[in-house]
Amino acid sequence: SNIRRWIIENDWLEAIVALPLNMFYNTGIATYVWVLTNRKAEQRRGQIQLIDATKWFTPLRRNLGQKNCELAEDDINRITQAFTALEETEQSKIFHSQSFGYWKVTVDRPLRLAIELTPERRNDFRQACRDAHDDVLPNMVDRVAADIGDGPHLDFNGFAQAIQDDAAAHHARLTAKRLTLLKNVLAYRDETAQPVVKAVHLGDAVEPNLIIGRYPTEVDGHPAVFEHEPDPDLRDTEQIPLLEEGGIEAFLRREVLPYAEDAWYNPTTVKVGYEINFNRHFYKPQPMRSLDEIRADIIAIEKETEGLFAQLIGATTG
Repeated sequence: SNIRRWIIENDWLEAIVALPLNMFYNTGIATYVWVLTNRKAEQRRGQIQLIDATKWFTPLRRNLGQKNCELAEDDINRITQAFTALEETEQSKIFHSQSFGYWKVTVDRPLRLAIELTPERRNDFRQACRDAHDDVLPNMVDRVAADIGDGPHLDFNGFAQAIQDDAAAHHARLTAKRLTLLKNVLAYRDETAQPVVKAVHLGDAVEPNLIIGRYPTEVDGHPAVFEHEPDPDLRDTEQIPLLEEGGIEAFLRREVLPYAEDAWYNPTTVKVGYEINFNRHFYKPQPMRSLDEIRADIIAIEKETEGLFAQLIGATTG
């Protein structure tokens, strides 16, 4: 796929020709011929021609394995003429090279966690901490529970700050391992809870931008920017055409944010890919059958069924 991307982006690909099935001895898969050059003619630059030559073949008198057809001189000339003409026809389509490209964008939504501090949940949490060889964290949770009550508490950030304050007061630390235990064991997902804050950036080093998950706030009266922690269970991907008017942000504002207003994407994870799908451009749907034809088939099946049923009854009574 990296080679394919390099060829297209460097404008080496002139045309792709789809050949007939069953042209080779041991396979019936579709076959394509790529026409490449690093010296494209002016009229072909930035363009890719697709030629559907699947119907241009000469049947063999006798099959050779799965091979039942070949390209005769006339077939080859027809393909060559379609290539050199560079015109839009039923078998020849011309596209801008970026028409086949897309951005693969990861769309995230915030992790929302709630906390319950009932005795039962705290007892279960204490056992999990013992398994993790941590006897300090459950005591922090018990002291915070005595101050704020059983809950449920829908602001995990406030709860984590309360744990942090308790740790400082008792000469302990809320390490990354302990924070992970709180998130994965004690907390639980709740779509009504506040989003979990991942990081806060002070000052003007980071610009706020909602579409990439950077939200403006204030800390001690000074401007700051915070980011939410993504929820892996809500993560999704979008394939956005490179020719999308307005680019990635316009697509997300139109197709994603109206349905998930808290979504964002990370520009550093965006990947570029290319997909060339002949069926999308050359497929011709078969015309639907008329109601009279369908009705006739149903009547014929009913009559056949009635006959079988009569034979079955006759065989039973006999």
